[in-house]
Amino acid sequence: MPIDIERARRDTPATESILHFNNAGAALMPTPVVQAQLRHLQLEAATGGYEAAASANNQIEAIYDSIAQLLNADRSEIALVENATVAWDMAFYSVGFAPGDRILTAEAEYASNYIAFLQVARRTGAVIDVIPSDAAGELDLDALERMIDHRVKLIAITHVPTNGGLVNPAAAVGRIARAHGILYLLDACQSVGHMSIDVDAIGCDMLSATGRKYLRGPRGTGFLYVRRVILAQLEPPFLDLQAATWVAPDRYEIRPDARRFENWERNVAAQLGLGAAVDYALGWGLTDIAARINTLAAELRRRLAQIPGVSVRDLGRRPCGIVTFTDEAKPARELVAALRQQRMNCHASGPGSALLDATSRRLPDLLRASVHYYNTEEEVARFAAAVAALV
Repeated sequence: MPIDIERARRDTPATESILHFNNAGAALMPTPVVQAQLRHLQLEAATGGYEAAASANNQIEAIYDSIAQLLNADRSEIALVENATVAWDMAFYSVGFAPGDRILTAEAEYASNYIAFLQVARRTGAVIDVIPSDAAGELDLDALERMIDHRVKLIAITHVPTNGGLVNPAAAVGRIARAHGILYLLDACQSVGHMSIDVDAIGCDMLSATGRKYLRGPRGTGFLYVRRVILAQLEPPFLDLQAATWVAPDRYEIRPDARRFENWERNVAAQLGLGAAVDYALGWGLTDIAARINTLAAELRRRLAQIPGVSVRDLGRRPCGIVTFTDEAKPARELVAALRQQRMNCHASGPGSALLDATSRRLPDLLRASVHYYNTEEEVARFAAAVAALV
């Protein structure tokens, strides 16, 4: 069913005063998400933090069910953590690397992930090999297949990179990984909430995600999916009394489920906000959300491409809701600041966020405009007109 735009905007009061095209950074939270957090903070203030958490236990447990539904996973495969970086790091650093082990990744990999690759390579002697992109800018599947050998320990890619509008062929990568019995870690920070995600269809063993982007949840929330059959292979890089039980003076036992990647102290109010955000997205339907986002993004690309001096820099066969562009005369950060003065939010994405891709394409800072289903066609036209007036 088409998205009810009027309802979506009523649930997002900030849309009355700002044009928000920074959803790949942090989307606007809808009222139910804000209310879920405020209710719990008020309860904490009135009864105490431990007591409030105990009274919200059923709501907290329901978050695992909601995320499992979102991903087509089992609740035992879900861990709630502070953000997507923690989720990704807990998975990656649980993989034991030895000298000569190969990590395969993509050209458009995110900086935080690649820094972790470099650190582990330095510590262990593992090797990082970059899968080239094809003519469309996507990860080249034929090249990936040719790169597989017995030394490949992990394939780790970003589904929707931070810039470029690209959607990498995650499910096709999953088929290759499973055919060869190779662990597969997917950074879904920009794709969860943006489009339908089915971990079984994708074939990933681990998936990391955040609450603050397309899910429209609070900052400081994230989650990790780990496929049940590989949990026993992965020992988290650190443990506490949430992740393990101290059973004897010289022995502990790690939890058998994905909560082995959690730690005990958590922002309960924020996690309840995350649960509300997941339920809110499920209520709209991820297929309908994706269709609305793609329609708006296509219209924005079309309008920007008509502006003299502006170049749209997006890649891929089916670009997503992230639209990146440059102006030949005015730097991206100046445009972002000028647009913000008009209450239009977007973001400047620097080369350091995806260094390999930026270097190969000789990219400067990009202006990143990322739309969501609560945005309107009128906002797209107004944003493009504002850019045209500034360049």
